[in-house]
Amino acid sequence: MAELDVDALIGRFRERAQAVQERGLPPVAGDERQLFLKQAELDFLDFSLVGNANWAVEEGHLVLRIPLGNSG
Repeated sequence: MAELDVDALIGRFRERAQAVQERGLPPVAGDERQLFLKQAELDFLDFSLVGNANWAVEEGHLVLRIPLGNSG
């Protein structure tokens, strides 16, 4: 089993978020286009949330702290 490199893992999520933002639209129209756009929005949200996480190991668990907005 490969060793876990959490910084690299989080970096890959940042890269995926960037890739989602930069990818073009395939030649689809109508409902398929809307489904593609919705999925791209969800992909970006998921990848960017994890990509912005801070991490720690607490009591044998990997803990990701994900900022959810301005905390004041």
